[in-house]
Amino acid sequence: MVTVLLIEDDHQVRRGLELALGQYGYTVRGAATGADGIREFATVAVDVVILDIMLPGVDGFEVCRRLRSDSSVPIVMLTARDDDIDIVVGLEAGADDYVCKPVQPRVLDARIKAVLRRGPTARADARKDEPANHAGLVIDAESLVVTRDGTPVALTPTELRLLLELSAAPTRVFTRLQLLESVWGHHYLGDSRLVDNCVQRVRAKIENNPATPVFVQTVRGFGYRFGPV
Repeated sequence: MVTVLLIEDDHQVRRGLELALGQYGYTVRGAATGADGIREFATVAVDVVILDIMLPGVDGFEVCRRLRSDSSVPIVMLTARDDDIDIVVGLEAGADDYVCKPVQPRVLDARIKAVLRRGPTARADARKDEPANHAGLVIDAESLVVTRDGTPVALTPTELRLLLELSAAPTRVFTRLQLLESVWGHHYLGDSRLVDNCVQRVRAKIENNPATPVFVQTVRGFGYRFGPV
């Protein structure tokens, strides 16, 4: 059974989501503050974190950064409004996805399932090929291990899924919409922020100089492709 850590300070919202997610078959652990959520995360094995941005004390952005510093667990952030700044900062902090309030339980269930499909157990999507060596960047799509000049690269499930998608077809240009559908699992009405922020995080981990990327290249006006070409 999938265990969800729900960090939400509004008691009514938290209780409503706990009940709804329970009906969808999840085990839900609740926390009312960022500090409580961090402590809960350290003591309980969870499969996904649902994290509100507006929390008392330690806010959701800082909670996300702390969890992401030593864990690749999927994180879905909750934002009270479709605010560009909140969304972008949350994604830059390491969130995999976001849902705007008021939250529809069926939408949240779909997002949870989508982020879990990107995890290391989703081996049906891995290509059964020998590890590919791209100028020192080695991508093993079967074992889901990435190394750079012999050093393991720690990628979140979403980052790994994006890299696998791009590297499976070197030199092919993928539009942001294509990547949204193939990596995030469903249509996001053209919200390219998910793709762009994930690309930035991947570049920071695999490129010698993220400002002049060799592997994940921007094709202006179209999208991204995998190099070197």
